[in-house]
Amino acid sequence: MGSALPAIRCRQIGESDVPAVAALLGRGFPNRNRRFWHRALDELTRREPPSGLPKYGYLLETDGVVVGAILTICAAMRAGDRLAPRCNLSSWYVEPAYRAYAPLLVSQALHHKDVTYLNVSAAPHTWPIIEAQGFSRCSEGMFICLPALKRTCGGERVDILDARRYPAAGGDPFEQEILRHHAAYGCVSLWCVSGAHAHPFVFRPRLVKGFIPCAQLIYCRDLADFTRFVGPLGRYLARHGRAIVIVDANRPIPGLLGVFRRDSKPKYFRGPQPPRLGDLAYTEYAILGV
Repeated sequence: MGSALPAIRCRQIGESDVPAVAALLGRGFPNRNRRFWHRALDELTRREPPSGLPKYGYLLETDGVVVGAILTICAAMRAGDRLAPRCNLSSWYVEPAYRAYAPLLVSQALHHKDVTYLNVSAAPHTWPIIEAQGFSRCSEGMFICLPALKRTCGGERVDILDARRYPAAGGDPFEQEILRHHAAYGCVSLWCVSGAHAHPFVFRPRLVKGFIPCAQLIYCRDLADFTRFVGPLGRYLARHGRAIVIVDANRPIPGLLGVFRRDSKPKYFRGPQPPRLGDLAYTEYAILGV
């Protein structure tokens, strides 16, 4: 007679599960230690997801032992004149002996039909798998540029303000919250003020190849705003040691000095609200710093 199959349960991660999930992810991602995962889960503890969505994500367990997990970072983002739920699926891992149950974990994480799901760090070997799960690309690659070399800004006066200063004109309270939250996550949050209008920007300090300092564009209202104000923004970032900026893109960005790398970190989505380029707010890049 064959041995009985283990009883597997899939459920939401609770606060009491944090130590076991951190230990599991530490084994699954050996380039990041358990301390990193405790910090990551602490960030999720401090966040309040939209109603009905999980705070941490989902786990697989057998006989009380956690053998699989997927983190979810949920937020409400503007979609036209309303707020729509969005969920970044992050940090999937299932112990090798239980990989047959991985689809159960994924299907549980994807079961909300009104939610737009993001996968922003899919490894190349998983692209066919997530496309079979109904995901489509929302960006084809990365544009790597030197924005400080863009000298002109159409003759307009532009002031760069730290997000702790609310602009006298043109600021948006919802975007001010985005900037404030992301500054707390360790991002560079700025207002770019021109005339009576203030334009929000969030950048994440990063290291390319582990040693070259750069900044990743996390949020702007419209990618055209980045192109418009790229010179002043680039010089501000360069003064703070980040002369290189990386931006999600589908092709080279006209007028900017840089290189487009197709299939470098493409981003995927599934759901009713395709995310726009220049919006990685409340994702693992911003919150976890991955």
